[in-house]
Amino acid sequence: MRRSAARPGGAVAHAGPDAAESAPEPAVAAAPPPQQQQQLPLQQEALRTEFPFQLPRGYVDESGAVHRDGTMRLSTARDELVPLRDVRVQENPAYLSVVLLGRVITRLGTLPMVHDGIVENMFASDLAFLQDFYRQINAEGHTRAAVRCPHCAEPFEVELGGSRLGES
Repeated sequence: MRRSAARPGGAVAHAGPDAAESAPEPAVAAAPPPQQQQQLPLQQEALRTEFPFQLPRGYVDESGAVHRDGTMRLSTARDELVPLRDVRVQENPAYLSVVLLGRVITRLGTLPMVHDGIVENMFASDLAFLQDFYRQINAEGHTRAAVRCPHCAEPFEVELGGSRLGES
């Protein structure tokens, strides 16, 4: 009777009465496991979707408390499209920014919820600040470009954003 035993490396050694007579089988190397491609993790910065802000004046609620610190998230296409169906926006296009900001402001002071009713009761300077902030964060951090005067070569900045939200 022949007995076989596994050798390290995957070769089989035969033992038995005629094992000495037979020539040893060549060692067959086990095929190495397929090399898994090691992909280096991409050195990408995590996408930042929320941005803190501080209102210049602050929203004053019904009890007289002033709320200045808040957070705004990046806008989605849906955020810009849904207000267009709003009757108030259809009647008065200037209302678009109020409805849009009500959708993307995620926190304002200690208010439990932020909506377009809050935004429409803000001071005009705070509304203007939020409109500019919206443009900045949704235009990859800036809406101004550095340019030079073609006549005197003096550097200055120009505003690239649209005049109203949703018009970039």
